[in-house]
Amino acid sequence: MSGQDNADAPGRGDQIEAAEREAARQRLLAQAEAERIPVEETTRAVPDRRWRRG
Repeated sequence: MSGQDNADAPGRGDQIEAAEREAARQRLLAQAEAERIPVEETTRAVPDRRWRRG
């Protein structure tokens, strides 16, 4: 057994961390998509009638 064999292969801890990062990324993307407001709803003109009071 030499130390060079392990230097080229990613460690089990690195694989677990990468999988956790990817899972967190997917959760964030899913949450952002769920909270996204469609453009049609943000650009719709709403009349401002406050100046017509009185």
